[in-house]
Amino acid sequence: MARQKRICGAISAGSGKSTARFSGPSAGWSARAPVIRIRLARIEASINVAARMYLPGPSPRAWVSSTRGRWYQSGAKVVNQRARCAVALALILGGSAGCQDGQLPPGAFVVALASEPQSLDPRFGTDANSARLADLLHVGLTRPDMAARRVPELAASWEFVNATTVVFRLRSQFHFADGRPVTAADVQATYAAVLDPALASPKRMSLAMISRIEAPDPATVVMRLREPFAPFLDATGLGILPADRAHEPGEVAVGAGPFRLLSATRGERLVLAPNPGYPGGPPHLDPLVVRIVPDEVVRTLELYRGGVHLTEDSPQPEMLDWLGSRPDLTVERTPGTSFDYLALNLRDPRLADRRVREAIAASLDRESLLRFVLGGAGRPASGLLAPEHWAYAPARVPRHDPKRARRLLDRAGYRDPDGPGPLPRFRLVYKTSTQPGARRLAETIQAELATVGIALDVRTYEWGTLYADVRSGNFQVCALAWVGVGDPDLYYLAFDSTMQPPAGYNRGGYANPVMDRLTRRGRQLLDPAGRRAVYARVQRRAAHDLPVVPLWWEDRLVVHTRRLRGFEPAPDGNLRSLATTWME
Repeated sequence: MARQKRICGAISAGSGKSTARFSGPSAGWSARAPVIRIRLARIEASINVAARMYLPGPSPRAWVSSTRGRWYQSGAKVVNQRARCAVALALILGGSAGCQDGQLPPGAFVVALASEPQSLDPRFGTDANSARLADLLHVGLTRPDMAARRVPELAASWEFVNATTVVFRLRSQFHFADGRPVTAADVQATYAAVLDPALASPKRMSLAMISRIEAPDPATVVMRLREPFAPFLDATGLGILPADRAHEPGEVAVGAGPFRLLSATRGERLVLAPNPGYPGGPPHLDPLVVRIVPDEVVRTLELYRGGVHLTEDSPQPEMLDWLGSRPDLTVERTPGTSFDYLALNLRDPRLADRRVREAIAASLDRESLLRFVLGGAGRPASGLLAPEHWAYAPARVPRHDPKRARRLLDRAGYRDPDGPGPLPRFRLVYKTSTQPGARRLAETIQAELATVGIALDVRTYEWGTLYADVRSGNFQVCALAWVGVGDPDLYYLAFDSTMQPPAGYNRGGYANPVMDRLTRRGRQLLDPAGRRAVYARVQRRAAHDLPVVPLWWEDRLVVHTRRLRGFEPAPDGNLRSLATTWME
């Protein structure tokens, strides 16, 4: 199931729940004294003040109005110097910002995440970091491969007996962290619990096509569907819990994954240990500590000083360049599947006009934006599915052409009132979060649209407020991203006319009968070749209609110690590879 994130901070689109459910029996949460946070705030403030005073860089507006590329090249040198200055200053000010190494278990391998997982319980966690941890603590019947195809995990094989009956044969090697073997009864109980309305699982709708689950013997699971449903296998990655705990209302973190949870401290860290019953032997990393480090400067400092060994929540590109020059660190960059885009509210009469949407797309120099905002760590996108996806098909989106953008706006009736003067054709509100990267993107897009006469009023909000506005349709323009796109049925959830909230994710109110027919056909076909042909048409239709404006597929950037061996970055950012890596 795809998860949606804010730019520079991942979060799911599935349920919209923002309440942390991390109150489980293994947690032992404790509040941290505010002294460290005060110290971090002072360090960060000093860094920012010094960087602004002594190493000023170009603003997005200056970059856009100057010769393209020239500002970026000179600006990159300046911000790289700024990054070096910031790190050096922080170290001088007492940059052992974590101040927690003495509390870490001996020999710990430390991973830093920018935000806290919503839940370690596979029934409730829907954000990106919950999914990352779920991959380490739990196993599902299937998992996605690098091309988003479903491959065996707990299930050794499966068979569609007919269009509505699927039989799974389970492997016998998997054991829960408490030593019990995983059986069909555990699978049956977990799925039944998620489908129980009383549990209020945000994943219930993704399993709604299941009418009955049977466990005729310990190694066999039979699932009966209400109707033929091609994307069904995408829902079989649900982590399996012990049958006697599957219906518990609180947090349950007991799984059969490569690691088990030892302890958790809210807002700070999780301590994981190898699961001795994991097939093929337990992992080498013992223990695995996951630290919650929201501030990118602090994450950079901790990588620098060895307090963190790996992070996928990478700092700004200028800091990445500096970290990559360190002899003890490695920066790995791989093509990713995260799809970043501009969300448009088509209920606004201006944005309902396809010519206006095309003009917005044509006004954006996405390659230059990529270099300026992400340091080039991505590829201009044509739609939800990245080229590595099994159902990807090329689709043509408007290229950068400001002259054409102005002509389109003229034809739509929004003429420039004063030519090259300061008055805009019209104004739109662009909502964004308070994250620095999100603001940087917003200001740069604001400057790009200004060149064709569209004024953007950028307004910043805390993420919870912004996300609530987006879900309720209270926005005109904002930037979002889909993370971990699996089955192409996401096109149905995002663009079918019946999938406007709360039913689905069509928050912009897009409606086209052609798209409706195609996406509904795609979820009924069981033949992969037939589905691929249908979704090729879906991708071309979306690129033409522009219900959203594609920006880019963001690369996966991982920074880790050079002592780490065997780690393979995944396109969707999962951390499964930690189960087979080791430290020299």
